[in-house]
Amino acid sequence: MKQAVHFGAGNIGRGFIGALFSQSGYHVTFVDIADQIITKLNEDQQYNVVLATDEKESVTIQNVSGLNNMTQENEVIEAIKSADYLTTAIGPNILPRIAPLIAKGLAERVKTTDDKLYVIACENQISATDLLKGYIFEQLDEQTKGELEGKVFFFNSAVDRIVPLQNNEGSLDVLVEPYYEWVVETEENIPAIEGMKKVPDLAPFIERKLFTVNTGHAVIAYLGYLHKKETIDQSLADEEVLKQVYATLNETGDYLVKTYKLDEAEHKQYIDKIIGRFKNAHLNDAVTRVGRSPLRKLGANDRLVRPATEAEKAGISYTNLAKAIASALLFDYKEDEEAVKLQALIKEKGLMETLSEVSGLAAESPITKEIERHYKAMK
Repeated sequence: MKQAVHFGAGNIGRGFIGALFSQSGYHVTFVDIADQIITKLNEDQQYNVVLATDEKESVTIQNVSGLNNMTQENEVIEAIKSADYLTTAIGPNILPRIAPLIAKGLAERVKTTDDKLYVIACENQISATDLLKGYIFEQLDEQTKGELEGKVFFFNSAVDRIVPLQNNEGSLDVLVEPYYEWVVETEENIPAIEGMKKVPDLAPFIERKLFTVNTGHAVIAYLGYLHKKETIDQSLADEEVLKQVYATLNETGDYLVKTYKLDEAEHKQYIDKIIGRFKNAHLNDAVTRVGRSPLRKLGANDRLVRPATEAEKAGISYTNLAKAIASALLFDYKEDEEAVKLQALIKEKGLMETLSEVSGLAAESPITKEIERHYKAMK
């Protein structure tokens, strides 16, 4: 049977990428540090993916197992040696931590086989696979890097599926939205995976997704939090929040249409479709889940700051994006570690220095001044 090794046995890994491999006839070895999940994968060898619809349709995912990368390093290396695909859905910040083990697996693999392996990081991060490749290559000598040539391929990808927090204690079953998109940048003739779309240039797809889906999701979460809403769909039921989300996505849309020559009417339909997905009450998606990790989401190349800086360069309005950034700076949810750090940073260093440190925005930047204006008004 064809083999896929997937780092990240969480809800996204099981409910999206791992499920697609299983449905495409692969045995999926999930690699994670969550002992309870790994043990249950090995005991049950299957789980259900349930769609967030009125009918609650489900599909059983089979041919799965698990390995703990902290205690079963040799077994993970053996799995990498025989895999056809190696994927991740573990969070961009975790990629440097798993890279050394992947590097060991690749170094051992090329000693025993010339079979091709395709490595794809399925993360909400531009060029995530390039980043992972860089972390892996830091661990390899020049000879081994050369031996990977023509045998191990690294492809960037864009992924899109909403997987909310689950009430599935003790169960591997995962609730997911019906919609998904997995786009991989390659012109190689790679083995087909159900639901995977190959494109020669990923940039329009990943920026369209990141600056519509991820930007929109974040804006709803942070504004919803400030409006004391519990879930994403409840936030969108508030006309003021809905209006602000559309205003923000119109700004990111203006940038995308100008940069990638997208059809303006088609992109507006795409925005409507994305907001329609967010309104799905079956997801019951908490604003605190979607808004978590604000330090990462306020990064210079992430979903809020990057479109604002690109809009400024292109001479396009960014005032609603500035308001979105201000709302993220006000996210003070005490159960989120990054939110606590962010508020402590603002208190210690002030708004301007925090924006410089977290987002790479200079104090004299017109974006920074616009953010400050909104921040004071909203506070």
